[in-house]
Amino acid sequence: MYVRQLALRDFRSWESVDLELGPGRTVFVGSNGFGKTNLIEALWYSTTLGSHRVGSDAPLIREGAARAVVSTIVVNEGRECAVDLEIVAGRANKARLNRSPVRSTREVVGVLRCVLFAPEDLALVRGDPAERRRYLDDLATVRRPRIAGVRADYEKVLRQRTALLKSLAGARYRRGQEALDTLDVWDSRLAEHGAELMAARIDLVNELAPEVEKAYQLLAPASRPASINYRASMDGLGGADEGTDPEFLEAALLAALAARRDAELDRGMCLVGPHRDDLELRLGDQPAKGFASHGESWSFAVALRLGAYELLRADGGEPVLLLDDVFAELDTARRRALAAVAESAEQVLVTAAVLEDIPDGWDAKRVHIDLRDGEAGRVSVVQA
Repeated sequence: MYVRQLALRDFRSWESVDLELGPGRTVFVGSNGFGKTNLIEALWYSTTLGSHRVGSDAPLIREGAARAVVSTIVVNEGRECAVDLEIVAGRANKARLNRSPVRSTREVVGVLRCVLFAPEDLALVRGDPAERRRYLDDLATVRRPRIAGVRADYEKVLRQRTALLKSLAGARYRRGQEALDTLDVWDSRLAEHGAELMAARIDLVNELAPEVEKAYQLLAPASRPASINYRASMDGLGGADEGTDPEFLEAALLAALAARRDAELDRGMCLVGPHRDDLELRLGDQPAKGFASHGESWSFAVALRLGAYELLRADGGEPVLLLDDVFAELDTARRRALAAVAESAEQVLVTAAVLEDIPDGWDAKRVHIDLRDGEAGRVSVVQA
């Protein structure tokens, strides 16, 4: 799989840009702030319908514009597919597949499959559980596009249930039978969609764990062994070796919601569900967060991405590798290991502030990004 064309309109700093790409390695070279990462971000958005840098779509629209457009032409086993995404401020986004409108933007998920390495990846190890949940959900969505709908359904129910809990918090006199019956309905829906999301995550962790272990050993052979485990917010559900039958998980969620109902009503928040779960990362007998060195943390972060890459390859078809300024963050050994993986990829797109950040001996097409006419915020692309 590779991206043959990328076109942006009013996306981030880009007023307009059209790039012809191809298989092999392409390096986007330019000073910081010129828009290199925005190109990578646009491709990741086409893959997951989300940014790796921000949690909402509003910052993706160029200042002063009403909408942004990301257009790609993807070639997979000789067949071309065009995807157009329109990101609109304050309204539902739109999508076209092969120039025809689709009912939901989720219908284009899976056309482009990418694995992204970025400086933000360090947060997978050192950051909040939300970073690790997003990592799992993004990967699950790329592998099984229908998970995008499961995520959306769960998040919608979670918002509605949380709003109800907030309205009832601290006001026992307002907790009539009608309100509690309504809460029962939301409990049922949360358990239904939450069980499906949890099952997808736990299945994914079962497959991902050995790949991450191998990748970490490759990157840091002298370090302690790495392991990952799914940690649920419910009592009695230990980790990735538990059953992933959605009916079992749904019953467990309903029981946990019933057990925590008083606490949830008092606090006005949802205390149980996959939105409070975590991906546990361990080095030997210790959690990586708080105990891993800087080098170990980077090795773990890269191992998580390499594990994702291997799973997508095993599914069939080479995912596109996106390397956003990541070589500048790695030491020589880790650079060498990542470069070795990139050698076999069908398409690798890399950003770098200077060419010295690229591994020695790389045969790569260079795309130089510079200021146009000396005007700040406007850029041009010169291919070499």
